[in-house]
Amino acid sequence: MLVSATEMLQKAKAGHYAVGQFNINNLEWTKSILLTAQECNSPVILGVSEGAGKYMGGYDTVVGMVKGMIKGLNITVPVAIHLDHGSFDACYKCMEAGFTSVMFDGSHYAIEENVEKTTQLVKDAHAQGISIEAEVGAIGGEEDGVVGMGECADPKECKAIADLGVDFLAAGIGNIHGKYPANWQGLSFETLDAVQQLTGELPLVLHGGTGIPADMIKKAITLGVAKINVNTECQLAFTAAVREYIEAGKDLQGKGFDPRKLLAPGCEAIKKTVKEKMELFGSVDKA
Repeated sequence: MLVSATEMLQKAKAGHYAVGQFNINNLEWTKSILLTAQECNSPVILGVSEGAGKYMGGYDTVVGMVKGMIKGLNITVPVAIHLDHGSFDACYKCMEAGFTSVMFDGSHYAIEENVEKTTQLVKDAHAQGISIEAEVGAIGGEEDGVVGMGECADPKECKAIADLGVDFLAAGIGNIHGKYPANWQGLSFETLDAVQQLTGELPLVLHGGTGIPADMIKKAITLGVAKINVNTECQLAFTAAVREYIEAGKDLQGKGFDPRKLLAPGCEAIKKTVKEKMELFGSVDKA
């Protein structure tokens, strides 16, 4: 069931759990995540970065694939197709293609320009029933060429963006895309608490969900986080499983080289990872 992310995240915040956004990179990723969401009876958000969208043949291709799988696999849980860290122009392209949710990453602009662009996008997205996520404060690491140092968001700037009517808000609290370095200082719960105090019932988003300890994840949820993004962890699990298959020489046995067999261990690894995250986030049986 293809929906915007608004209602599922409002329910998550009210119910003190979080919905996972799992980024998709190809057919295998998409199928594995959708099947796991159905098995877990969990709402799910399929994240698509601009780079991944281009890799998969464009936003129209992504929407067609997801819609086809929802029908073909009889997926009945709520599913949102969400642009991850989108530019202003990409948000409009995705809305036109049929995405049900978009994220405008205006965190690298001055707050005045972030407000201006977000205001326009909120108006146009809501006119089409599409949910919109905004960002304040930089998420550390690199995502599609956008590099952030992990600066914590200014809670007052978060309120300024929240007041524009966005459906959920990503606030930098020391989180990082990709693997976390050994000297990582952890999440700033002081910042997160201050943001929630000023933004009220607005669902908050935690990017860089890979590698954050379970106790920090659970605490973040108690402080208003209702959406948690996971990408790198699925990539690592997929790669390790396929590598093990090849190193064991299974690709040389019979028709083990068939992509459906070669990639199957990776797909199972994604399913396991997604299920573990859904259990940790508390979204199982919340569809």
